[in-house]
Amino acid sequence: MNSVILRAGARLQVVLLLVFSAYMMLRGHNAPGGGFIGGLIAATGFVVYAIASGTADARKALRFDPNDIAGAGLGIALIAGLMAVFWGDALFTGQWLFIGATETEKGLPLSTVLIFDIGVYLVVLGSVLSITFALEEAV
Repeated sequence: MNSVILRAGARLQVVLLLVFSAYMMLRGHNAPGGGFIGGLIAATGFVVYAIASGTADARKALRFDPNDIAGAGLGIALIAGLMAVFWGDALFTGQWLFIGATETEKGLPLSTVLIFDIGVYLVVLGSVLSITFALEEAV
């Protein structure tokens, strides 16, 4: 496409979709959302940008190779799943760490479930963009 309006609108839409995807990822578990849908929303933003500006510009905006993103996400998800073994639980059992916890306050909860969701987010983002960019470059 060679439309200035479409390119400018796509840049704004990428930012909005990335913020919304982060919200959807962090909202998961207690309500609809999570890493999978967050990754799909983020990938949608980059796909729109690729349609508006071309695949080369979308790859530059992404800054990392989509295959590397998917591989890193797979590693993060695997590490999150293996963390339970260190506490003597079964694989992929959720573990919680409360940062700054005292006798009267719970502190900030950090869970392996969130880390797993971040890994899923990255796997979905990387794999969808890898397939989409390959299809668009083949045309």
